[in-house]
Amino acid sequence: MQAQAPWSHTTVLLREAVDALLPEPLPATGTWVDATFGRGGHSRAILDRLPGGGRLIAFDKDAEAVAEAARIQDARFSIRHQSFAHLGELPPASVAGVLMDLGVSSPQIDNPVRGFSFRFDGPLDMRMDTTRGQSVAQWLATADTQQIAEVIRDYGEERFAVQIAKAIAARRQERGPVSTTAELAELVAGAVKTREPGQNPATRTFQALRIFINAELEELQQALEASLSVLQPQGRLAVISFHSLEDRIVKQFIAGHSREVYDRRAPFAAPKAMKLRAVGRIKPSQAEVDANPRARSAILRVAERTGER
Repeated sequence: MQAQAPWSHTTVLLREAVDALLPEPLPATGTWVDATFGRGGHSRAILDRLPGGGRLIAFDKDAEAVAEAARIQDARFSIRHQSFAHLGELPPASVAGVLMDLGVSSPQIDNPVRGFSFRFDGPLDMRMDTTRGQSVAQWLATADTQQIAEVIRDYGEERFAVQIAKAIAARRQERGPVSTTAELAELVAGAVKTREPGQNPATRTFQALRIFINAELEELQQALEASLSVLQPQGRLAVISFHSLEDRIVKQFIAGHSREVYDRRAPFAAPKAMKLRAVGRIKPSQAEVDANPRARSAILRVAERTGER
């Protein structure tokens, strides 16, 4: 049985994201998407701004987030218990704006039962959707040393990935698989020889395993590609990322679709028109970072679907 979550969540870049998603003047009707509901901070603010004929569809694969969404009593709102990778199931050119707030929410991090944080001892789970898939503990129980090292290196940008993987494999052979967050954090601390000031040695490893077990980067790519299909001309795409791997994907996606594409095999053919127009890049104010340190690495990138309505 999962613990009830009394933990609060402070939505990052709330006003900036809603302003970017809903530029004035707003149409009288339309459909907008909060692709990562979380605990609903952005959704509630969007509903406050939506016209009476507007509609908001939210996505989230976390059952606790879906339960929180049930508290919203607004006929214009609905939620799907799905990853935002399913965004493309919406009708083509049917959406006036898509918001994605990437990563993990504070209630997920702060609930030991979820296993996301090295700050609390709990089961080594880290699944955003606890109704399906392998937990981190289950994966680490069978993955070989090379697989573990590649995940920690590629998704955590951890230079001690090989040493950490060997420590996990040795522990598994000597005393059985790692099953709790405290056990993993202790193993990592013993394998990491140096670390940036103020950063826990386990930070990059926990990030890597979370991203991998939830297929976060692959699902982000799918959702971004789907946004091109579902957005109407002049529809807005707003994406908040919290670490370099996510932001790099978003930045390259927007840049790649913000220019005309020429076919080198047909040099005289008309180029394919660009699909997006980059609108801006926004970071939290110092006041927001002071009030909520988790906002310090956030970046909001905004783009607009090209073409006529």
